[in-house]
Amino acid sequence: MVLAILQARMSSTRLPGKVMADVAGAPMILRQIERLKRAPSLQQIVVATSEQSSDDVLAQAMETSGVPVFRGSLDDVLGRFIGAIDAFGPAGVAMRLTADCPLADPDVIEDTLALREATGADYAANAGERRTFPKGLDVEVFKVAALRIAAAETDAPYDREHVTPFLYRRPERFALAFHHQAVDEGEVRWTVDRPDDLVFVRAVYDALYPASPAFSSDDIRAFVRGRPDLHCLGGDRRL
Repeated sequence: MVLAILQARMSSTRLPGKVMADVAGAPMILRQIERLKRAPSLQQIVVATSEQSSDDVLAQAMETSGVPVFRGSLDDVLGRFIGAIDAFGPAGVAMRLTADCPLADPDVIEDTLALREATGADYAANAGERRTFPKGLDVEVFKVAALRIAAAETDAPYDREHVTPFLYRRPERFALAFHHQAVDEGEVRWTVDRPDDLVFVRAVYDALYPASPAFSSDDIRAFVRGRPDLHCLGGDRRL
């Protein structure tokens, strides 16, 4: 079983409440979950948020929408992931996703999962030492046993906050695999951390979602290609 864990919180420093921002008539996080559900290998998707009162509205919205929720420490996100695995497992393999990626690509998810399966890696990702996919399509997949080792052995705040560095910083100990594409789009920005990112994502959804809710990354590229005003919105490449 592959357990997809989508980490989310309302207390973003640069764009507070972004995960619940309206995108095409629904909270951004639910639009992302719609896209994640199109990846056939993800048998279960869990939102992992914090126990802080600021995240009550997020947890309630997910429960109302039928999305499983686990609540844990705000700062110890690694511990929160282990708690989610314990609550919604058993799982041999888990996936880390973040709720600032409403343009998530199901095909990239499937390809990253397939790479981990084919190589038997402890950790596989489509970013890392050489990013070729747009920021906002990030996928990390790992053996649960490896993550439990990380949780047991590290007290470093960076490791606890970012979940997986203990794994990918130790290639001598954990088998790693990285998924790349032929075209280098590593500087392209599709994630949502700033107001201009949200403007971009809303423009994409407003243009593509009504006719095809399952629009692809190639559809996004084609749309942006025809909108020169979006090419460098906010000073970052969008194409």
